[in-house]
Amino acid sequence: MADSTIITGQYVQIEQTPASLGARVLGRLIDMLLMGAYCGAIIGVWALYRRMNSDPSEIEVVLMLTVCLLPIMGYSFLWETFYNGQTPGKRLLGTRVVMKDGSRPSVGAYLLRWLLLLIDLQTSYVGLLCIALTKNNQRLGDLAAGTIVIKEKDFKKIHVTLDEFSHLDREYRPIFPQAERLSLAQVDLITRTLSGGDRRTRPSRISELAGQVRSYLHIEAATPDEMLLRTLVRDYQYYALESVI
Repeated sequence: MADSTIITGQYVQIEQTPASLGARVLGRLIDMLLMGAYCGAIIGVWALYRRMNSDPSEIEVVLMLTVCLLPIMGYSFLWETFYNGQTPGKRLLGTRVVMKDGSRPSVGAYLLRWLLLLIDLQTSYVGLLCIALTKNNQRLGDLAAGTIVIKEKDFKKIHVTLDEFSHLDREYRPIFPQAERLSLAQVDLITRTLSGGDRRTRPSRISELAGQVRSYLHIEAATPDEMLLRTLVRDYQYYALESVI
């Protein structure tokens, strides 16, 4: 299976291999077994409760169905969102969901994958065909969300071109932890504003952008505008490097 090599705006070179069809199917089966075990446990508790209370109220029945069905319906979305792109099945099979550029998916991307998973499951042959025929083994949800399921071993072995981080001191510690919340597009915009454009309008553009960034990240420090933006880019690169080493 062909690897895909990507250079991101985080100055990180990523070599990643899409998870195979077999790994994805087996991971899904493991997740389904876990969901079945969860349902079985809930039904067992309910049966025990019925023995003690043979006439449950409608509210109790609705509560039981909610406790049983909601975690099952939102299984993939909840696990992938809060467990960094993995479900227990993906964890056991060593796979993970990432964006095609190697970055972490947004909540919206996970949500879109989950919504289209319902279609993939109802017409399983379509989902399997998409995985089998697309270059990066993507199902419909992946294609729509711009995500890819990769082998975990490749995620852990992401190659970082350290020369591109030569300007970062090894003892450097970030000033603004909020920089981790910035997106790749936002950092690119900051970088372009700092390095390009008409010199006459540069101060006003930097001032305007710094104001927007302060508001977005809730930064109250009285750091000069240009220094603030440069520090945020530096901090962002620190977190990008830290996340892949």
